[in-house]
Amino acid sequence: MNLFVAKLSSSTTGDDLQTLFSQYGEVASAKIIFDRETGNSKGYGFVEMPNDDEAKEAINALNDSEQDGNKLVVKEANQRAEKRPGGGGGFNKGPRRGNFQSRGGGGGGGGGFQRRDDRRGGGGGGRRNDNRSRGGGGGYSDRENNWY
Repeated sequence: MNLFVAKLSSSTTGDDLQTLFSQYGEVASAKIIFDRETGNSKGYGFVEMPNDDEAKEAINALNDSEQDGNKLVVKEANQRAEKRPGGGGGFNKGPRRGNFQSRGGGGGGGGGFQRRDDRRGGGGGGRRNDNRSRGGGGGYSDRENNWY
């Protein structure tokens, strides 16, 4: 089970989390999340415990407990939302020059809807302002993120 641990002291390390949670069972991994720009701790992290019963025991024992002057929040981590492609597109309805139409801009979004077979819908492409050509569309992916 993957656990979310928040309200950590800025001095808490992954090893500190490992030690704290190993009192309740096997810890597969423990990591603190850091800000990319500053390199400082964001004050939260994740602990992975393979045994769900041990993880639940750790949640019950450590949630609302005080560590380094902070009252910890420990709970089961939410599953990461699957990232979907998305994006801009649209068209450029600029001024006409001579016999030439202005060319449309770029291609299309992704993202669509989730169908019953758990494949992701694609998106439409951009178009020129004379509506004669359209950009390419998205695709869909299966559960293993193989794009078609």
